[in-house]
Amino acid sequence: MPKAKTNSSAKKRFKVTGSGKITFQKAFKRHILTKKSTKRKRLMRKKGLVSDANLHFVKRLLNLK
Repeated sequence: MPKAKTNSSAKKRFKVTGSGKITFQKAFKRHILTKKSTKRKRLMRKKGLVSDANLHFVKRLLNLK
């Protein structure tokens, strides 16, 4: 059997933490920031956690399962 390849776009977008959780950077913080509130921009700085509903799909892309 050939080795399974990790999805290249997924490995750039997701990181696995030490405890095994998968994080990602929040979207909508690249440009047109003047109309967005300071609170909204501050919350977008934090890492997001992949929800349980999408976890199996992301793990398959990252070859973790």
